[in-house]
Amino acid sequence: MTAAEPLLADVPEQFYIHNEDRGETPHRSAPEAIRRDVLALNVREGHHVLEIGTGTGYSGALLAARAGATGRVTSVDISDHLIGWANRLHLVRGVTTITCHTADGMTGYPPHAPYHRIAAWCAPPRLPRAWVDQLTPDGRIVACLPITTQPSTTLITTITLAAGQPHVETVTFGGYAQSTATAVDDALTLPGRWIDHHTDHPRPAWISIGWRDHDDPHHTGARTALHLLHHPGHTETYQRAPLDWPSWTAYSVIAGGPHRSIAALDDGRRGIGHTTAATAAVILTDGTILADNTHSPSLTALRSWLHQWEQTGRPDAGWFHPRLDPHNDEDLPGWDLRVTADTSQ
Repeated sequence: MTAAEPLLADVPEQFYIHNEDRGETPHRSAPEAIRRDVLALNVREGHHVLEIGTGTGYSGALLAARAGATGRVTSVDISDHLIGWANRLHLVRGVTTITCHTADGMTGYPPHAPYHRIAAWCAPPRLPRAWVDQLTPDGRIVACLPITTQPSTTLITTITLAAGQPHVETVTFGGYAQSTATAVDDALTLPGRWIDHHTDHPRPAWISIGWRDHDDPHHTGARTALHLLHHPGHTETYQRAPLDWPSWTAYSVIAGGPHRSIAALDDGRRGIGHTTAATAAVILTDGTILADNTHSPSLTALRSWLHQWEQTGRPDAGWFHPRLDPHNDEDLPGWDLRVTADTSQ
């Protein structure tokens, strides 16, 4: 046990997550993941910390405990409701070193910058330049970043600065919900971006394709692929199940390239695999493989990807070689996290 862990243990998780006055908070991040990433952030006494995504207030309380009486935590969230409750709960506990503000976290929070540490409990489209600009030269960011333009395909990334430029220190498997420009209600069922086709009945289902630039404006190819997965002509069970889903998710980005697709079906199951405008095959989290037919080119490709993954040894996060590529998008300039195979191992 490190010296920091007792500080985290002193923060009452149930008070924030299951508070008797406010009730349970839906769509909250897993407490064990938050504690893991708080430790990775390495907050020290006296640090000024920016938190992106106030949530229940629990994560901010952990950060405040680490920063101590001489530190300060600035927490921002897009939801007035969450901000109001977090401020109230902190006040009840007598935590005065944290302030919560309604703001779009993608722009950081300039009024209180600079920050020694920045933690993000949501997945932005990329690492925003604003976060880097508001970081002290010896600062550190721990954030959930996508490794491709598809939902639920992220790595928890620890970032430091070198000569003013961000560099990846470490990555680990994990993810948080996508960031949104407006507050969402409890009925959120679809990711906020990178969905190419979805249906609402009988229950919500969606698909995200890596070849969206080659689909037509009506998303006919994506619609066809989702339909094929809803009505598969072939089903089989992967003989090496259970899968290491986080490893497979990341590896499929490298193996699959532009034909990688991720789908959520109307029965709640989710899968990753190969699709085209006429064929589709995915492996689901439970090891079931769905395909349009027995001789599907997509099925052949998926089997090849899985074989490569197994031959590589179901690699852990340390196997992947991460990099940050500059991206000067007008709406959100920053850096895209991308991964390649680490051939040195």
